[in-house]
Amino acid sequence: MRRLLLINPNTSAAISALIQMHAQAAAGSQVSINTRTARFGAPYISCEASYAVAGHATLDAWAAALAPGQERFDSVLIGCFGDPGLLALRQVSQLPVTGLAEASFIAAAAQGRFAIVTGGERWKPMLERLAHSLGFGPQLAGIHTVTATGAELAADPLAAQVLLARACNEAASRWGVQTVILGGAGLAGMAAALQPVVAVPVIDSVLAGVSHALLQAQQETLQASKVFDFAWSGVSAELAATGL
Repeated sequence: MRRLLLINPNTSAAISALIQMHAQAAAGSQVSINTRTARFGAPYISCEASYAVAGHATLDAWAAALAPGQERFDSVLIGCFGDPGLLALRQVSQLPVTGLAEASFIAAAAQGRFAIVTGGERWKPMLERLAHSLGFGPQLAGIHTVTATGAELAADPLAAQVLLARACNEAASRWGVQTVILGGAGLAGMAAALQPVVAVPVIDSVLAGVSHALLQAQQETLQASKVFDFAWSGVSAELAATGL
């Protein structure tokens, strides 16, 4: 049985439960998904400051999950559309690492130019920066943000579906893209509901993330002990144990 570590960099247990449910359903019974919630930070990442803290929280959750005596995993998925801590964790993890955004970019770019629809206006420059840093700038045609944050959209799914369907069609029409990514952990499962009324394929970022993480899964799994060549100061005991 393959084992996936799914890290929610938000502190919201409700979001963790949502992405666990959709991720496990997508992965099937032959995959074990263990979702870990950030031990500190924002309930839902929506700005540069909360994103910066979430990068630390992602590393902390990874260290806690892979500490000696814990379950062993085949790959790691960062369960936030924005992938806080992705490059840092990839540099030191002995397991394959991806995030909801990167996995969605890969799936969408395979079909041509794409647009992103997500919640929270402050995400636009953050996602543009991420797409360019990961090499998907040429394929990204545009980002359509709605005012409500992902957490607010998740709190009222029916109203969110009406708003997001309109946003997806506007993005597809405006930029003439082949696909639209519906980005956000809090929007897990909504793409299927929107698809019948959207003119182009809609990619669910959580499902794309699970698919890519499992594709990356390796046979040999290793623990996270002693991967940094310096001593940490002021971090959790589990993260401190990964240093000298």
